[in-house]
Amino acid sequence: MSRPRLLIDGETLRLEEILQVARNEVTVELAPEAEARVRAARTLVDDVAAGDAPTYGINTGFGTLAEVRIDKKDLRELQRNLILSHAAGVGTPLPLPEARALLLLRCNVLAKGFSGIRPETLKLALDMLERDVVPVVPERGSVGASGDLAPLAHLALVLIGEGEAFYQGQRMPAAQALERAGLKPVILEAKEGLALVNGTQAMCAVGTLLQLRAETLANLADLAGAMTLEGLLGSHKPFIPEIHDVRPHAGQKDCAAHLRRLLAGSELVETHVNCPKVQDPYSLRCMPQVHGAAREGLAFSRRILEVEINSATDNPLVFPQSGRIVSGGNFHGQPISLALDVVAMTLTQLSSISERRVEQLVNPALSNLPPFLAKNSGLNSGFMIAQVTSAALVAESRVLSHPASVDSIPSSAGREDHVSMGMTAALKGRQVSDFTRTCLAIEILVASQALDYRLPTKAGRGPRAAHELVRSRVPTMEKDREIHRDIEAVCELIDSGELLEVVRSATA
Repeated sequence: MSRPRLLIDGETLRLEEILQVARNEVTVELAPEAEARVRAARTLVDDVAAGDAPTYGINTGFGTLAEVRIDKKDLRELQRNLILSHAAGVGTPLPLPEARALLLLRCNVLAKGFSGIRPETLKLALDMLERDVVPVVPERGSVGASGDLAPLAHLALVLIGEGEAFYQGQRMPAAQALERAGLKPVILEAKEGLALVNGTQAMCAVGTLLQLRAETLANLADLAGAMTLEGLLGSHKPFIPEIHDVRPHAGQKDCAAHLRRLLAGSELVETHVNCPKVQDPYSLRCMPQVHGAAREGLAFSRRILEVEINSATDNPLVFPQSGRIVSGGNFHGQPISLALDVVAMTLTQLSSISERRVEQLVNPALSNLPPFLAKNSGLNSGFMIAQVTSAALVAESRVLSHPASVDSIPSSAGREDHVSMGMTAALKGRQVSDFTRTCLAIEILVASQALDYRLPTKAGRGPRAAHELVRSRVPTMEKDREIHRDIEAVCELIDSGELLEVVRSATA
C-alpha cells in the first residue's frame, strides 16, 4: 500500500507534517516550482565559481579564514574538507524520529532556492528519506551559530559516503547504507558543503517534536488536574466563563473551557454543594491561570517554529533574481533558543503544580482521605514515595529550566562572538518533557486511587473515562506493590495517545 505524499517547497511545511515524516508515515517529494528555484540558484553559483571575484564559501575559506582565497582546482576539496572538519559532534545519536525530522528540514530549506545546492544533491537527500537511510547525528556539539554546524555536518557526511547511517533501523557505515538502499554518494561542488551545514535545522528538529509533545502535555495536565479535583471533591465554580471573560487571556479561557468539558456530567460535584469549605487550594482553583499561562508560552514557541522551519538560514544566501550572493546572519538560532527555553519553563510549571496536587491527594490533613491513599495505612505506605518521585523530577526540571538562550561562548577565533545555544535549549527541553510526562502520569495514577474511594458516585465524563482506562491496565492498590510498574503503565497510555483519545471521545 502506497504512503501519502508530502510535497515540500520551502514555504508551506507544517509542524504536524514534520511529525509524520519523523514517524516515517509519508513519502516526501520536491515540488516542481521548488526544483526550478533550486536550479536557478545553482546557475548563479556556477557562474560565480567560474569567475575570479572572491565570494565567501565558494572560493574562500570559512569563518575566520574567509579572507583566504582558494584555487579553482581545489574547490571540490574545500567543500569536502568543510564537511569532514565540522563533523565534530559527540554523545548519543539523535533518536531516529529526530534525525528524520532533521533530514526533512534541511531538504525543505534547500528547496527554498537560496542555498545554491545542485538538484542532484538535494535529490539524494530526499531519496535517503524515502529509502530509510537516516544519518547518525551525535546530539552534542552545536552552539547554535553558525547554526547547527556539527549536527548538519554529520548529516552531510552520509551524502558523500562518509560517517554512519541507520538503514532500516540498523546502524552501519554510510557507504554501506547507501549501497543497500541502491543509492550513490555525491561529490560536492562549489558552495554545496556550506549549503548543507549552515542553518538551525537540528535545534528545529528536536524543538518541533518537543513543541508538539508539549502541546499534548498541556491538555494532559488539564485532565490530570480534573481527576484530582474530582477525587478531592473540589469546586467547579472557579472555571465558570464569567471569571475568565473579565481576564481574557486566550490560554486561560481555553483551559477553563477544557476543564468544563472534562468535568461535565459529574455526580461528585453534587455531593458537596452545601459543604462548609469556602475555597480550594491554588493548585486546584488556579488551574486555568497556571495551565493557561503555559498555553500562552506554547503559542509563542509554535509561532517562532512555524516561521523558522520555512526560512532560509544559509550563509551566504543566493539571490538569483538580483544576481547577488550575500553574507548575513540568518543561521543564528536566537529566536529558536529563546522559544525552546520558554517550552521548558512552561512544562516545568505544569509538573510543579501537578506535584502540589499529588501532595493534596496523599496528605490526609488536606484530603480527608486515608493517609497516602493506602488501605490499611501504616502496614501499607500507599503512594507516599510516588509524591517523592514527582518532587525529584520537578526539582531537576527547575534546574533544566535555567535558560540557555542567555548564554554565549564565542567561537571561531572571535568571529562568531555571540552564539545562541539553541541546541542546548532543545535538548534540555526534551528532557523536561520526559519528566513532565512522568509527573502527570503519577498524578493520574494517584488520582485514580482517590476516585476509587468515591465510587459508585461518578466523576465528570473526562476523569471517568480516564479512570476506567487506567483501571483496565492498573488495578486498585489494595496493598503495597512495586509502584514503578504502575507509573510505567500509565506512561505507556500517555505515549501511545490512547489516554487522551479515550477522553476526547467521552467529552466530544
